[in-house]
Amino acid sequence: MSLPHAILTALLEKPSSGLELTRRFDKSIGYFWSATHQQIYRELGRLETSGLIRALPSQGPSRGSRKEYEVLPAGREELAAWVARPEDPRPIRDPLLLRVRAAGVVGRAGLEEELRRHLALHRRQLAEYEAIEARDFPVGADIDVLQHLVLRGGIDLETFWVAWLERALGELEEEGPGA
Repeated sequence: MSLPHAILTALLEKPSSGLELTRRFDKSIGYFWSATHQQIYRELGRLETSGLIRALPSQGPSRGSRKEYEVLPAGREELAAWVARPEDPRPIRDPLLLRVRAAGVVGRAGLEEELRRHLALHRRQLAEYEAIEARDFPVGADIDVLQHLVLRGGIDLETFWVAWLERALGELEEEGPGA
């Protein structure tokens, strides 16, 4: 149910066309809630049919022009109700953790290489998030606290994964090969 709410959030921040929305998902929202371009366009149609958003009147000829959408009062009310609704945290379902567990049964061939690959990926993502923070949330600037909290959540998660993977690799090295 979160994709429609992600779209409503993005449209309340700035009315946009489907193409603009997909670009914004690729640059920001997609870091924590990913969606394909097809999913976004399909959901825009559902939201419009449901009366939560509407296409703004076209400025030029309608054929071939992009529709720009805005949120209607019913969409704002739905989003506010969703924000206030309780939801339990979801359990972690990460295949890497399952692979580590399985390696205890079938052996660790290839595991350390995969852990190193994940470590490099998480370090890269952490660096990207930190660069975004430095660019968009400089110390002492007037910032949007809630947007910064979302980014800090991503930074904290990547920091956790980097530390965990470094510890896992260190413990495997101490244990020695083939242990």
